[in-house]
Amino acid sequence: MGFNCGIVGLPNVGKSTLFNALTETASAAAANYPFCT
Repeated sequence: MGFNCGIVGLPNVGKSTLFNALTETASAAAANYPFCT
C-alpha cells in the first residue's frame, strides 16, 4: 500500500515552493505573481 499526502493552505502562501523543496525538483510551477498555479 502506498502513501498519499496533500498540501492544503490558503492561496499565495508558498505551497508549490514547499512541494518543490520537499521533492527537490521544480515540477510545480512557482512564480512571483498571484494564482500562478
